Amino acid sequence: MIQPQTLLNVADNSGARRLMCIRILGAGKQRYAHIGDVIVAVIKEAIPKMSLEKSEIIRAVIVRTRKEFKREDGMIIQYDDNAAVIIDQKGNPRGSRIFGTILEELRELKFPKIVSLASEVL
Repeated sequence: MIQPQTLLNVADNSGARRLMCIRILGAGKQRYAHIGDVIVAVIKEAIPKMSLEKSEIIRAVIVRTRKEFKREDGMIIQYDDNAAVIIDQKGNPRGSRIFGTILEELRELKFPKIVSLASEVL
């Protein structure tokens, strides 16, 4: 579960390394964000001389959470970190590679481009 002020790792090669969640986009006063939710975040740590800089406000989609995710068939999936992929206004990823594992459910949640760039899909 991701809430405002949560620090996240970046799972792509866009130039940012750490994000802090500012707001959860979507349904009104939603308290927590889960896998597949879009958030507004600020970049806390970035690689020098890249397109994204520290303290820039961006949108990101959550791809991994420490909180377990239960599928309809009963399988429970849990990751070691909280991670997000930086996206543009249209929902396309800003990086050209996605690192780590990504859930298959992101394909159904209007992010097929992220799933196609991922190295491993569960």
